[in-house]
Amino acid sequence: MDEAEPEGRLVRPFTLTGGRTRPSREDFSLITTVTAVVAPPEHAVRPQAEHLRILRLCGEPVAVAELAARLDLPVSVVVILLCDLLEAGRITARPPHPVTRTAVDLDLLRRLKEGLGRI
Repeated sequence: MDEAEPEGRLVRPFTLTGGRTRPSREDFSLITTVTAVVAPPEHAVRPQAEHLRILRLCGEPVAVAELAARLDLPVSVVVILLCDLLEAGRITARPPHPVTRTAVDLDLLRRLKEGLGRI
């Protein structure tokens, strides 16, 4: 007897993207934060079922990696779907905050090393 596919997974991921394998934009990384737009544009077309699942999960800001985990879909598929939603004006995407490098205080590090050496 054949084992059934995991519950809820009736469609292969590539069919969710219409066969697309690459995102149409470069806006998304694993830690990009996405949020659903409260009032979608009037011209917005009705989203597919997977788009609706994403929109429900994006009521509060959520990272792309977390979204993929919650949807149980590959990140690459989720990013393609997010591109669709971003282009339709249904979500916003915030890139991660850049980490600024501060000047290294070598004297402080030396004193710290000496202090740890005395322990």
